[in-house]
Amino acid sequence: MEDIILEGEIQGRLSELNETDIVVGIPSYNNARTIGHVVKAVQAGLAKYFHDKKAVLVNSDGGSTDETMEVVNNSTIEDFQSILISHRKDSLFKITTPYHGIPGKGSAFRTIFQIAHTLNAKACAVVDSDLRSITPEWIELLLSPVIKGGFDYVAPYYLRHKYDGTITNSIVYPFTRALYGKRIRQPIGGDFGFSGNLASFYLTKDVWDTDVARYGIDIWMTTTAIANNFNVCQSFLGAKIHDPKEPSADLSTMLHQVVGPLFELMETYHDVWKDVNGSTTVPIFGFQYVVGLEPVQVNLDAMIEKFRLSIKELSQIWKLFLSDEVVNFLDNAKYFSKDNFFIPDEIWVRIIYDFSIATHLKTLHKEHVLKSLTPLYLGKIASFIIETWDSDATEVEKMIERLCISYEALKPYLIERWK
Repeated sequence: MEDIILEGEIQGRLSELNETDIVVGIPSYNNARTIGHVVKAVQAGLAKYFHDKKAVLVNSDGGSTDETMEVVNNSTIEDFQSILISHRKDSLFKITTPYHGIPGKGSAFRTIFQIAHTLNAKACAVVDSDLRSITPEWIELLLSPVIKGGFDYVAPYYLRHKYDGTITNSIVYPFTRALYGKRIRQPIGGDFGFSGNLASFYLTKDVWDTDVARYGIDIWMTTTAIANNFNVCQSFLGAKIHDPKEPSADLSTMLHQVVGPLFELMETYHDVWKDVNGSTTVPIFGFQYVVGLEPVQVNLDAMIEKFRLSIKELSQIWKLFLSDEVVNFLDNAKYFSKDNFFIPDEIWVRIIYDFSIATHLKTLHKEHVLKSLTPLYLGKIASFIIETWDSDATEVEKMIERLCISYEALKPYLIERWK
């Protein structure tokens, strides 16, 4: 395992440290405005819950120009008594370093994994740098299942508004669950805990010149942990509130960045998922409670209009890889009124499975296939919004569970066509 991704100065500091119990990593890029709060929350969490452990905070930065790294170095809790922490920990040891390699969150994580491996860390966590809702308890909930429970991977379990996280709810969660048989509710949550052993295992994988290094790290970490039989669990973190997405990050780009790695992992782990039937629950730690959520505004008319237009523009492309049943449904769907607009779960699952098969068989260029998914996704989300307009969170979760069951029930359809 090479250490070339770490600069000589950093390697020297690691040699002085020799080893540690805990590494908490924060990837960043121009987050000077928000990262100070995250650093203080991490410091408070370590002081409150792990005061007897040696810990290192690692800021792996992508070349910020707004003094992000300076904010990390200067942020500290001066008055522990004011937050009722009696076990004051000595000043938190921090490492701030630019990462090397392809620009992206995955390369930032690789540096954190490398430092954890070098220091022989027992437990690690990574948290986003733009979090506004992180509390010291997040650190306990992400690390304790590893340190006290013997788990290797801790996925976050958030509460989200019913129209937030729709890519996760309609594709990533149910599809990952059907493929690998584990009910991890937020597979791409962004904040994770993991063992030092798993960090070292991640480093052995030859993915650091691929899209994993750019944007696919979250689903890659979750899938790699499950597919290689690491012991996985979840921790309830409450609501996740962070900075809005970049305005330039359009929906097609987001779908490509999320669904593309999901499909690529199907190639890597075909021998694993082809034999999985059904799914099992994954332990959830933490006291669960109801919390107020920021509403998400939606433009239902625009979604439906884009869906209808796409049927005229893209139907000839879709006929190359969608099943006759789905094509016939879409031909009729363009005449649906807003009041009657509805895409059944079974049709949606067949669409996703057909798209995954099209990328596997290289029916068209992968980018073209994934871009043509966008209007169909908008149609499914519009249908979901209409169906759940008056539903509370419990009712919405039941509908998502119903979708998950459809993914699992139709998995033989996917296996049969995967050649």
